[in-house]
Amino acid sequence: MASIETASRPTLWRDLAVAFVFASACLDGTARAQENVEIVITVKDHKFDPAELQAPANKPIALRVKNLDSTPMEFESKTLRVEKVLSGNSEAVINIRPQKAGRYEFFDEFHEKTTRGVLVVK
Repeated sequence: MASIETASRPTLWRDLAVAFVFASACLDGTARAQENVEIVITVKDHKFDPAELQAPANKPIALRVKNLDSTPMEFESKTLRVEKVLSGNSEAVINIRPQKAGRYEFFDEFHEKTTRGVLVVK
């Protein structure tokens, strides 16, 4: 019995080491593939600046919206399926899931005629 235990211990440690290295490599690749792309946009005088944003396809997006107006605004996009109310002189981060290439319109629901923009995903 003693010879079986000593023979299997090195194999067990080697198998554990290989599994650890494999799991670390998989997690590292997943973390890199899912890194957020951060984009900043401001709202001033009920206008987005810039009015056109660009982002890479298939990457999650952290959109930081800074409302520089003293009045509240509601960032909304039906195609991105997001909406967020921001009080005056505040900011918020809106997390957007990875998107396919395309154009995604957004607007301030409180000032829809003047506050419009587009996210271009390539």
